Amino acid sequence: MLRLRISDPVPGVAYSLQDKKSRPVDAMIAGDGPVTFDVPARVADGPRFLGEFVRSEGPERRFVYIAIGGQAGQAGMHWSRRVKVDIHLLPTELIAAALAGKVLEANLPGRDKDGGPACATLQPIGGWRAVGG
Repeated sequence: MLRLRISDPVPGVAYSLQDKKSRPVDAMIAGDGPVTFDVPARVADGPRFLGEFVRSEGPERRFVYIAIGGQAGQAGMHWSRRVKVDIHLLPTELIAAALAGKVLEANLPGRDKDGGPACATLQPIGGWRAVGG
């Protein structure tokens, strides 16, 4: 499982996972605290990640989308963005931890330079880490 945590989302804005058909799933309106999504995913030979929320580009790139505002189904919201979180470059030791039942967690920035929701491809703050079991 992957856990994606947006540390400082914009209050009042909807955030959701986006499935393979680009539909918002589990949308929530951000408040003053972080927004967290647990993303079911499994690791196959390669290694490569698979699951309803794991998207691909080409033979190797794997990522998960988080939809924001209009893309998360929030009608009338002037922000319609999404975040791409790459998972194909996770180090071997984290892949091994995932295979052993650990959750791989990323803490993502929530705001762009303009104060709006961060979007595009984001790098986790402090990198990925294995937690729980």
